Amino acid sequence: MTPLARRFPRFFLPLAAAALAPALLAAPAPQPPNVVLIITDDQGYGDLGHTGNPVVQTPHLDRLAAESSRLTDYHVAPTCSPTRAALMTGRWTNRTGVWHTVNGRSMLRQNEVTFAQLLRDRGYATGLFGKWHLGDNFPYRPEDRGFTEVYRHGGGGVGQTPDLWDNAYFDGRYFHNGKVVAAKGFCTDVFFGAAENFIRDAAARRQPWMAYIALNAPHGPLHAPEEWLARYRDQPPARAAFYAMISNIDDRVGRLRTLLRELGVERDTVFIFTTDNGTANGDAVFNAGMRGKKGSEYDGGHRVPFIAHWPAGGWNRPHTSATLTHAIDILPTLLDLAGATPPPGLHLDGRSLRPLLDPAAKATGWPDRMIITDSQRVRDPVKWKQSAVMAQEWRLVNGKELYAIQRDPGQKEDVAARHPEQVARMRAFYEAWWTELEPTFALTTEIPIGHPQHPVVSLTAHDWIQEDLPPWNQQHIRQAQGLRSGAGAGKKARPADAEPARHRGHWALRVERPGTYAISLRRWPVEADQPITAGLAPGENVPGADQAYRARPGIPVAATEAILRAGDRELGRQTVPAGAREVTFTARLEAGPLALAPVFRLPAGDELGAYYAVVTFVR
Repeated sequence: MTPLARRFPRFFLPLAAAALAPALLAAPAPQPPNVVLIITDDQGYGDLGHTGNPVVQTPHLDRLAAESSRLTDYHVAPTCSPTRAALMTGRWTNRTGVWHTVNGRSMLRQNEVTFAQLLRDRGYATGLFGKWHLGDNFPYRPEDRGFTEVYRHGGGGVGQTPDLWDNAYFDGRYFHNGKVVAAKGFCTDVFFGAAENFIRDAAARRQPWMAYIALNAPHGPLHAPEEWLARYRDQPPARAAFYAMISNIDDRVGRLRTLLRELGVERDTVFIFTTDNGTANGDAVFNAGMRGKKGSEYDGGHRVPFIAHWPAGGWNRPHTSATLTHAIDILPTLLDLAGATPPPGLHLDGRSLRPLLDPAAKATGWPDRMIITDSQRVRDPVKWKQSAVMAQEWRLVNGKELYAIQRDPGQKEDVAARHPEQVARMRAFYEAWWTELEPTFALTTEIPIGHPQHPVVSLTAHDWIQEDLPPWNQQHIRQAQGLRSGAGAGKKARPADAEPARHRGHWALRVERPGTYAISLRRWPVEADQPITAGLAPGENVPGADQAYRARPGIPVAATEAILRAGDRELGRQTVPAGAREVTFTARLEAGPLALAPVFRLPAGDELGAYYAVVTFVR
């Protein structure tokens, strides 16, 4: 039992509790159910017709909700990667090393166990389609974490820095089981299509399957097919595109449910729909009476819809539970349904939701527990930063504000002064939680280089560890983010009294084998194949309210030198030859951690981090 569990047994599910829950100890089901788990990106609780939105059109999801079990007090993290880490592992997201969406803090630590691994070991075919956002390099990719079929974009969204160059929401290229493939059509349709092919194949083999359909929509940039945009012509452009993406998702949900019926597997399939954080764009229309939106510590930032349908289990009639729940509960729930148990010693912070989702069950013995969510989005966690300690009746926000959430769902009246004992109780829970997790914050997730099975490693600026945001999308690369204003082509010198700009970021690497490595520095990625100093013409735009990342011109950079640094040591420097697409260094590296920080130097002495690097083990 962890220290936190010992101090607060009433509010905490201890180490073995999920494994010892009666449902998990039951004999394995002879035919474990299939699973569809759909999670959308930036769609809030109020961005659905059945929750009260007067504008968005979601008839298929509304029908699903009307014939399913629903959780109405289900919470996640206020942003993308942290929610996915909790959902994947059944553990507090800060415990897993994922408390940000970039900065090297979005990679799920190698020692974490995912539900895909556990279901695969139970005999399931496991597929991921769309967004992963928990690491783009070995051993953090989905194919390294238990998924037997993977069809995805890179990074946290189509067109982000780790994604294939110049990708947009239409006619993109994606990673299919490690290979790059081209696709036609809108990204949401492509990902659903890949999932449907996987389901057909697994159903034909009569193998239990789990399809994790994790969509990048309706996350920005806001793009959608014209036929869906036309439905919202009376709305402002950004809102129209946002709702168009949601209606497109809704249509695909309906088509997928039809396929399950045609294949004869609907009855034995658990069909779950949820989202990853509060709304990004719909709060001006309807936010279900909540305060806050994506990124917020108030309920609007992290209370999201959760719908579960399973005819064979009796979850095919209207049923709701208003019990406080969280994404940490998903892994224990899936294991429960599959008749599986966690491996010995695996500490789970969540518990199975089956008693709450089963209309015929009586959820007796459900703990009066506390749950914590926070919005860190910094290099290293900050105590109490944008935090919410949640109990069934209460919300303690930022350690100071207390809200009686059942009477005040909009969190308008701070009642901390009237209930000091409740504030003290919830603060004590947070203090114990922080004390338990804080030692893990220093365990930096490192990208291995020199692994025998992965001798070539591609690095992108998305994973720079630094105090401010790195260039996380391809628009930033085109605009030379991090470059001193006016220094692009070297036409403007920096002010005489200004110190040269120095690059402060680095990649946290782990050298697996001592030896000689070739390290190639690039301003443009390999797919672009353009000179370091060259600009780029803008690419084609796509329908929607935003400009595609690729539709901006690429700024030329007058790089004169390439410098290879590891920590404070300079390993070498070279002149950037005219027309060079990369500058390659050869370096002898010893096994162990390596803070790699290569830069390009400009005529006035300013530095620009090398946005891309390819590291190859030579001998």
